[in-house]
Amino acid sequence: VDKTSYFTCRWYFRPEDTVISRAKFVNDHTHDPKRVFLSEEKNDNPLDCIISKVKIIHVDPNMDPAAKAKLVARTDLYYDMSYTVAYSTFANIPSDTTENSGISTDADSENGAPVKTASLLDLYSGCGGMSTGLCLGSALAGLKLETKWAVDLNSFACKSLKYNHPKTEVRNEKAEDFLALLKEWAILCDKYVHSNDSDVAEPVEEEEDDEPLGKDEFVVEKLLEICYGGTGRKNGIHFKVQWKGYGPEEDTWEPIENLSDCPLKIKEFVQEGYRRNILPQPGQVDVICGGPPCQGISGFNRFRNRDNPLEDEKNQQMVTYMDIVSYLQPKFVLMENVVDILKFADGYLGRYALSRLVSLNYQARLGMMVAGCYGLPQFRMRVFLWGALPTMVLPKYPLPTHDVVVRGGAPNAFSQSIVAYDETQRPTLKKALLLGDAISDLPKASAFFPCSFLPLLHLFLRPLLCR
Repeated sequence: VDKTSYFTCRWYFRPEDTVISRAKFVNDHTHDPKRVFLSEEKNDNPLDCIISKVKIIHVDPNMDPAAKAKLVARTDLYYDMSYTVAYSTFANIPSDTTENSGISTDADSENGAPVKTASLLDLYSGCGGMSTGLCLGSALAGLKLETKWAVDLNSFACKSLKYNHPKTEVRNEKAEDFLALLKEWAILCDKYVHSNDSDVAEPVEEEEDDEPLGKDEFVVEKLLEICYGGTGRKNGIHFKVQWKGYGPEEDTWEPIENLSDCPLKIKEFVQEGYRRNILPQPGQVDVICGGPPCQGISGFNRFRNRDNPLEDEKNQQMVTYMDIVSYLQPKFVLMENVVDILKFADGYLGRYALSRLVSLNYQARLGMMVAGCYGLPQFRMRVFLWGALPTMVLPKYPLPTHDVVVRGGAPNAFSQSIVAYDETQRPTLKKALLLGDAISDLPKASAFFPCSFLPLLHLFLRPLLCR
């Protein structure tokens, strides 16, 4: 009989021991070398494998940074979150008390409290399908969520989104230009808004100037829009100018340095824009959603960089997305992407996204969901990454409602991130839906098929045939 002494231990994980793995070595962020994550993993080990004693303390993730630094300085290691292999989850340590998530629901209105409308920023918005779905789903759960801002590079998609959501501030520009604009906008607001001790003052009217204009001189009637750089323009703040005595067709974009003689017009625009909340500032966004394009990992790309995918400019939007999250600090983050971010280069980009969120002190959870499991006549697996501030409740994934015809597979390293029921559960699922279920109710074709139906039929079938 083996008389070796054993002990049962509960494990802590360093960042590099988790799913983050080698992504922690990316230069744009770091992890505290003293930070570890508590897990539920337990096993028996020989007593003689103990090397030394270390002091590990629990730190509240919402603690003041200065107080936290003093506390951590007196210990070997600290933990402020737990780590679970299932769904690669980094989450708050469960407590006996349940705190408010900070987002109001219909239950608040029933108790007499006003229901706050949560704000959403849709990045890489396209026509707004993801944000629209989130808002509709949130309404079913009793949460008022509204898309306040949207950003996309495609002008046609922006026009479509604006048509369907006229109250949304839609910006047709690069995401990195949008981030640069947010930082410049903060400077303008500090200069023209926050520098006043009182509330935002009413715009100061410029005095009438009756002096005759010289040749090639024009008068600024009003500033209409603001942007950072853009096509054919150098980097920097530009204003769209309405000229006095000229129609809209003569409006032009001018760099801010060309408007040095119009400080009152700039002040008027900034104060009005601040009141209308045309651009979000840190702490003003409740939810950021979006799917940053990563063409650099596409299987059709024969020149993919497997050693360091982030060196490929086609994958830089993943970094930009996380930079915007880092700047705005929203309460919740939801990122959607193709499964290749977990397949290509050992899931480098997926691990990077998780690593960035955790380094920003966000709770995080990564799952793969199949559209067919929720009543769509196609398989279509996608990755969804949730992030939530420590003051919030980290959302869970909805479990499948339908059976599905399996197509393809998930990466083995992330097999526990597939959203599904436990093996011990035997749920009753609705039958899998196929293409026939989607188009079987279309009018039957015959030799005398009405020509009026043909354009409609083509419009319906074309997206399905092009997939």
